[in-house]
Amino acid sequence: MPKIDFNLYLITDRLNLPGGTTLPGQVEAALRGGVKAVQLREKDLSPTELLPLAQEIRDLTVRYGVKLFINSCIETVQAVQADGIHLPSQNPLIAEARKILGPDILIGVSTHTLNEIDIAQSSGADFVTFGPTYPTPSKARYGDPVGLVQLKEACHAFSIPVFALGGITAQQIPELQAVDCKHVACIGAILQAENPDTAAKSLLKLLKTF
Repeated sequence: MPKIDFNLYLITDRLNLPGGTTLPGQVEAALRGGVKAVQLREKDLSPTELLPLAQEIRDLTVRYGVKLFINSCIETVQAVQADGIHLPSQNPLIAEARKILGPDILIGVSTHTLNEIDIAQSSGADFVTFGPTYPTPSKARYGDPVGLVQLKEACHAFSIPVFALGGITAQQIPELQAVDCKHVACIGAILQAENPDTAAKSLLKLLKTF
């Protein structure tokens, strides 16, 4: 079985949820819908502030048999016994993370150029997110969208899974598949949905048609 046995990667953002909802509640609904991997990405929280939320999300992922990735923080990965870590494109320190966390930890890396994917793969990353694929406010600081032409090149040029990220909804899945992209990362398409379980099921159904 490949190390990366999921094709839908849910990334969290607790500051952009529908009113009256909580991050654990939305994540659990997504897990009910079939999501198999979650990245806890709450960059404004210190490790001390992050820990209780990480433990709550970890308890959910264990209950549902789902992989949990922690954004950047090695100590939180260790504290909650997460399955992996997700590192930034700038100075990702993949070798250092591998040395500290061990050979079985999964490592994802955020990338925005083909060169960054190349570096991540050659440094031992297990997968990358690549984007923004489409215009999206959450990724505006990374510049213009990479677009479908670069995404196709990335999916063909590298052996590790490339997860398209940025502005992706169910409506875009067919054109992503048309450029041979088999992996998708989402934030708002699931977490901002009125019914995250239904949103996740719709995305997974479309991805399985590839």
